[in-house]
Amino acid sequence: SNSAPKMFKQKRQTTKPRRNQTRSRGLEVRVLSPRIAWFSFLKILGKLTKLACILAVITGIGWSVWQGIQRAFYENPDFRLQLIDLNTNPVIDEVGVVEAAGIDLTASLFEIDVTAVAEKLKALPAIADARAERHLPGKLLVRITPRLPQAWISTPESGVRRGRQAGAMLVDTSGIAYPCPEMQVESAAGLPIIHLPFSAAQPIVPGAPVKHPQLTHSLRLLNSASTADSHSIAWIESIEQVNSWSLRIITRDGTSATFGLGDHVRQIQSLRAAMDHSSQKGYSIQTINLIPKQNIPITLRDESQPPPRAVPVSEPASTTAPLAPQSRNGNTPTPHN
Repeated sequence: SNSAPKMFKQKRQTTKPRRNQTRSRGLEVRVLSPRIAWFSFLKILGKLTKLACILAVITGIGWSVWQGIQRAFYENPDFRLQLIDLNTNPVIDEVGVVEAAGIDLTASLFEIDVTAVAEKLKALPAIADARAERHLPGKLLVRITPRLPQAWISTPESGVRRGRQAGAMLVDTSGIAYPCPEMQVESAAGLPIIHLPFSAAQPIVPGAPVKHPQLTHSLRLLNSASTADSHSIAWIESIEQVNSWSLRIITRDGTSATFGLGDHVRQIQSLRAAMDHSSQKGYSIQTINLIPKQNIPITLRDESQPPPRAVPVSEPASTTAPLAPQSRNGNTPTPHN
C-alpha cells in the first residue's frame, strides 16, 4: 500500500542520527587518549617557555636601561650637588638650609628630594614659605619667604625670653610668634617690646598665631602709631595693657603715655605734638594721659633726678585725673589739645 513505504522511510530517518551520535562518541574517546594529552601539555609548556624568555629579555633590557641611568645621572660627577642658590634673607643661610633639610652634600642632584627640602624649611617657625628646585647640572635653587617681625614679645612668667636677643620671641605681621634667629637680631633690634601677662589658656607657641587678647590690643595700637607716624617705631620702646580699658606706651626717652583701647590715631597725634612741644621748650614729659580729647593731663620729669628706665616697673602715680604740672621754673605749662 502507499502508506507502507512512507512508514519505512520515516523509520530510516529516525535511525540515521543515532549512528552519527555513536561515531561522535568514538571520536571523542580517541581524541582524549593519553598520548594526545601529553603532546598538548608539551605544546602549552613550549608557549610558557617562550613567554618566560620574552619576560627575561624585557627584564634584562630594563635592568640595562636602569644601570645606564644610574651611570649617566646618579653616578655622573657632573650632576653632583655643586651649589645651593639661596635668596638673601635675614633668617637662614646655606649652612642652615643643609642642616635643617638634611641635605647630603656628596649626593647627586637627582637624589635630593626637593619637595621634602621645601617642607622641612617651611616647618621652621621663622620661615613663612619655601620652595626648592633642581637646576642642572649641579645647582639646587632654594627660595624662602621669611616672616616679617612687627614686635618683640616679653612674657617672663611663661619662660619666653626677655629682651632683644637670639631666641627671644618675635611676632610677625600676621600675629604668628617665632624665636628670633641669630641672623635677624640686628635688623629687629629697633622693634618695640610688647609685654604680656602669663596666660595658661592662651600659651605662646612658636610658629602658631598668638591668641592672647592683650596682644591684639597692643598690635592695634602699634599699627595705628605706624599709620599716624611713620617714624613711630624709632621712638616707641614698649607697649603694655595695664588694665581692661587702657594701654601704656613707654617712649625711648622714658615718657609714659596712657592710651584707650580705641581712637588711637588721634591719641598718637596728640602725643607727637606734646613731645615736639616739650623738645622745643626744653622740658621732659614724665607721664601723659591721652584718653581725654581736651585738657590732656601731663606731669613733668625732675631733671635733677636720673631718667627712668625705658621698661616700666610700676603703674604711673596718676594717669586719669587732670593735673596742673609745674615746670622747672615754677610756671604752669600750657596743656596740649
